[in-house]
Amino acid sequence: MAQPPTRHGVAGVVLAAGEGRRLRPLTRLRPKPLCPVANRPLVDHAIAAVRFACADVAVNVHHGRDAMEAHLAGSAVHVSVEEDRALGTAGALGRLRGWFDGRAALVVNADTLHDADLHEFLAGWDGERVRVLTATPGPFGPRSSVVASIVPSAAVQRLDERPAGLWEVLWRDEVAAGRLATAHVEGRVLDCGTPADYLAANLLLSGGDSVVGEGAVVEGRVERSVVWPGSRVGRHEHLSDAIRAGRVTVLVR
Repeated sequence: MAQPPTRHGVAGVVLAAGEGRRLRPLTRLRPKPLCPVANRPLVDHAIAAVRFACADVAVNVHHGRDAMEAHLAGSAVHVSVEEDRALGTAGALGRLRGWFDGRAALVVNADTLHDADLHEFLAGWDGERVRVLTATPGPFGPRSSVVASIVPSAAVQRLDERPAGLWEVLWRDEVAAGRLATAHVEGRVLDCGTPADYLAANLLLSGGDSVVGEGAVVEGRVERSVVWPGSRVGRHEHLSDAIRAGRVTVLVR
């Protein structure tokens, strides 16, 4: 069995090119990875988690490209621009083959918050097989909730720069062959895919208190709500279980 590589033999990837349709109307205002949770953009949470395990981190961008590039400028991450179309989870890695330069890939999604120790997840890898960290009990399948995955270098080099998902081009065959290794995450996993999930993630991290962004003006009452930076709640307003983003208000019921 091969020895697991050091953190220098693995590079991290934060997948952040998606459109975020389920999180509309918030994603009409800013790209999903830039939506703040606990007053910190989702992509920044993901980068911090990956950097705990990997020295080098790449972020792929497509939807909201200009805003994403502006946010990531100066952050010491490699920005992989998918210009014509989003390439999916597998195509994103295929585009980064040269950047990986023989390293394996530790892959996470920008919209998933978790307590998982990715350094520990990487340390438990055998250095050969695909390994997936999942929040879903039972056998791994296409509907499993994936927190992170490790793609060995040899598998990365086989991926094409075309729109495709990791389940279709890699994970499915590894499962069928009995080669895919899994681990179950200990602790919380927060999917921020919908406004309800997004609000719940904010409230969980805040201990149930409303989250008010920098520069927001709150003159009225807010309960279990999120107020984005620069937004305003008027003196006669009462927000409860809601998200105020600029002039947009999303009620979660």
